[in-house]
Amino acid sequence: MTHYLISFDDGTMIIPEGELPKVAEASMEVVRQAREAGVWVYGGGLERQRASIVSPDGTVTDGPAPETKAVIGGFSVIDVPTREAALAWAAKIAEACRCPQEVREIMPDPTA
Repeated sequence: MTHYLISFDDGTMIIPEGELPKVAEASMEVVRQAREAGVWVYGGGLERQRASIVSPDGTVTDGPAPETKAVIGGFSVIDVPTREAALAWAAKIAEACRCPQEVREIMPDPTA
């Protein structure tokens, strides 16, 4: 099977404070379903948007770069046989999180 990254832009998940428990509950339900289906690999939200950029020469700078407009707010990694299956899981996550999800195929581990 193939791993897929399902993620959302930090600025797209705008939930009224009173609705957050419902969103969290719905999201955890999708995770439970994915675990039961045997497709869940890993996922989580990012604590904060502070990032460091490490250059090939080892230089470390603060990031992301100022021109970056979109940053990942959270992600899930699933292991499914087809892109269509990944899109179906992304639709479930989008509904639970109430925000659009991006789907990307992860290249296979070359050492596997």
